[in-house]
Amino acid sequence: MKYWRKPLDRDKVKPVRGLVRVIPDRCKGCGFCINLCPRHVLEESAEFNQKGYHYPYAARPESCAACGLCEMLCPDFAISVIEVEEESRV
Repeated sequence: MKYWRKPLDRDKVKPVRGLVRVIPDRCKGCGFCINLCPRHVLEESAEFNQKGYHYPYAARPESCAACGLCEMLCPDFAISVIEVEEESRV
């Protein structure tokens, strides 16, 4: 996306990205995290966990904005999001 102007504090503000961690054996395959992710970071894996469910994985980790919605919605506490600061693009 190309913007027609640049922010004045562009050199001071660094974008925050997220690192999604999934504990496969806790997941029961409900799919809440996959369906409600605003940036469509998570997808269902082809592998099974110990319970026999397809667990989510971060298919597009570079798109994660660390909103934490998947972490809040997971009923099994199988997902955690860590904020990672990224260098600003010039």
